[in-house]
Amino acid sequence: MTTRPDRGGDLPSRPPAVPDIPAQPGPKAAATGPAPAPPKAAPTPPGTADATPPGAADATAPAAERTPDEPATTAGTDPAAAPEAVAARQPDRAQYGVCAFLALVGGLVIFDATTRIGRAINTADPIGPKPVPILLGVLLLVIAVIYAVDVARGGAGEPEAGEDVDLSLPIDWRTVLLLIGAFLVNAVLIDRFGWVISGTILFWGSAYALGNRHYVRNLLIAVALSLITFYTFAIGLGVDLPAGVLQGIL
Repeated sequence: MTTRPDRGGDLPSRPPAVPDIPAQPGPKAAATGPAPAPPKAAPTPPGTADATPPGAADATAPAAERTPDEPATTAGTDPAAAPEAVAARQPDRAQYGVCAFLALVGGLVIFDATTRIGRAINTADPIGPKPVPILLGVLLLVIAVIYAVDVARGGAGEPEAGEDVDLSLPIDWRTVLLLIGAFLVNAVLIDRFGWVISGTILFWGSAYALGNRHYVRNLLIAVALSLITFYTFAIGLGVDLPAGVLQGIL
């Protein structure tokens, strides 16, 4: 209809052409507008897609991230714990000296019991004095063997499980000398004054040297311990401890 002439021969009138004005992007249009398309990747040359195995990229990724100075570590392991694990597996050779010492003491006890100790001296004691030291020597040998096997398997003690001792502090010579003095006084007075008096001085002096300052209570405990040990040896074991000046009273 727009190109065909009218009956009068004139071309029909056309509506004025209105140019399309692009819409200006406002805040809402910018917020709801389409997202920009991602850039297309460069085409891969034919024949190179299958050149790399599927797992090659994953296998080489850690090697690319690791620096030349960093040692390679196994996945799931702590590098700091590796030296401790190696040290724990290695046996402490110094402990073999303790094993040898225990075996030596056990052998000497058995040798002394079988060569120097005599047989039973009366019918009331048919066993004699030999079995006890022989048993102790055999137990020492067994402990030495078990200890050596444990050390060979990597067994080690736990230092933190012991006593809380600060090795940086100096030796408390005052306490050491007081303990030595208490034992020396006991050794000198036991024959003259008897075990009860010398033992009381020993127990009370040891408690004082170790820092206990309850003087009266410690004295009562020391007298009680001395009397208990005196009568335990006399009645239970048949061994008379020196009574000293208390002879006839005890």
